[in-house]
Amino acid sequence: MSDLIKPGTDNQRPGKYHEVGPRGGEFPNPKHATIEPGDRLPPASKKGNKWTK
Repeated sequence: MSDLIKPGTDNQRPGKYHEVGPRGGEFPNPKHATIEPGDRLPPASKKGNKWTK
């Protein structure tokens, strides 16, 4: 499993990310984000959730 990244983190590698729970677990209807170089990860749908690549 990839590292867990906090929402709003800058300077991550470009690519597709998906939202996971606070400890990396899956949950229904997660958000997905595609970021380009220099973009920031968007806010998660629930406080405490994180992003993973």
